[in-house]
Amino acid sequence: MIPEFRLQELQAIRKQKKDPKQAGVMALFYPDSHNTTQLLLILRKTYEGVHSNQIGFPGGKAEPIDESIMATALRETEEEVGVPVHQIQVLKALSMVYIPPSNFEVWPFIGTCKTTPDFKIQEEEVEALVKVSLTEFLNDANVFSQNLSTSYADSVDIPAYRFNGHTVWGATAMMLSEIRVLLKELY
Repeated sequence: MIPEFRLQELQAIRKQKKDPKQAGVMALFYPDSHNTTQLLLILRKTYEGVHSNQIGFPGGKAEPIDESIMATALRETEEEVGVPVHQIQVLKALSMVYIPPSNFEVWPFIGTCKTTPDFKIQEEEVEALVKVSLTEFLNDANVFSQNLSTSYADSVDIPAYRFNGHTVWGATAMMLSEIRVLLKELY
């Protein structure tokens, strides 16, 4: 899910990055009221910044109180969407993704809840929850390419996903791609 030109840029930037900030995010799977497996994404609020009004995972910046980057992902998930840490079983850490426009190293985790969470969004940061069924997530028809202008390039073709009318691209799409590969290996 990374455009070829971006891959080349990232390889060059990786050698230059200085003191990137650390963040942890959670790809949370849970059963809905019909016992259908759902994946939780969030629509971020509109604000002055490179990730404004984008689809992503619950999560955020590491704080000194966090014992680990996994603890960051769990704490931030509870803060942003109201799922208590003790209700989330972390299954796997995924590959770190470096995001040059914000100078973040983002560490994603896959987690599950045994029951439907009682979501409570943090209104200052989260505009809406985007719930994606596992079937929709794994459907190849939801993978496409879109011409976008980003913080780093104008009018470029970007691989993306379309879920519930939302376009998911960039770092979140890269993380989703890794999860799709892992899940498709199970089927």
